[in-house]
Amino acid sequence: MLTWLYVPGDRPERFAKALGSGADTVIVDLEDAVAPSRKAYALDAVTDLLGSTHGVPVQVRIAAFDQLDALTGLPGLSGIRVPKVETPQAVRAAAVAGVPVHALIESARGVEAAFEIATVCGPDGSIGLGEADLSADLHVSDEAGLTWPRSRVVVAARAAGLGPPAMSVYPHVSDLAGLAASCVAGRRLGLLGRAAIHPRQLPVIVEAFRPSGSEVAKAEELLSAFDPDAGTAVLSDGRFVDIAMVAAARRTVELAARFG
Repeated sequence: MLTWLYVPGDRPERFAKALGSGADTVIVDLEDAVAPSRKAYALDAVTDLLGSTHGVPVQVRIAAFDQLDALTGLPGLSGIRVPKVETPQAVRAAAVAGVPVHALIESARGVEAAFEIATVCGPDGSIGLGEADLSADLHVSDEAGLTWPRSRVVVAARAAGLGPPAMSVYPHVSDLAGLAASCVAGRRLGLLGRAAIHPRQLPVIVEAFRPSGSEVAKAEELLSAFDPDAGTAVLSDGRFVDIAMVAAARRTVELAARFG
């Protein structure tokens, strides 16, 4: 999974377009994207959508735990996203739905508890940041202030045996150059993939996380030169190779293969 596309839960006329957008996963939002007066309507629309399966996995970002009663057991539900998670108990509460739980950390308290939260998400769950709320809580004005929290969730996820976290949404829909630069910065920190709020953002995200031709060539050269019996190798340009570098090269080649 590299792309997740949010769609408001109270806009059922957009569901088909979201499902056909090319996103790896669609996230139907019952939280911030829906006004309080429309929560009940949105929940009804989402349960109708999830009454059958679709070719694309569909997750739901809940606004309250009492919404889980209506969602549990629906055949089209592939995951629950829980906002503003600060404790492992919030993940456990969402697990009653019987699908993977994806915890969104959106406060300083949540960042501090990131590892404990990650340990209860299960192998198919995840942790990630909700960067708008987190930025407000931390009083930071730009992405530079999120470097440490981003690194924190990467380390916490990996320490708990989870896959690399995905990036939070980029709110400036028309700023595709800024989105690309932000994705590249996140990739350098170990983040993988990103949520989007508009279909036009999806190809930019994919391209930003796609390993370059030179990266793949270097990885393939390293893998071909490495002698597992010797445990090390020296490449033609003088680079020393050990087992850790082999693992990184293998991940690059495997990621590139996902793009076809």
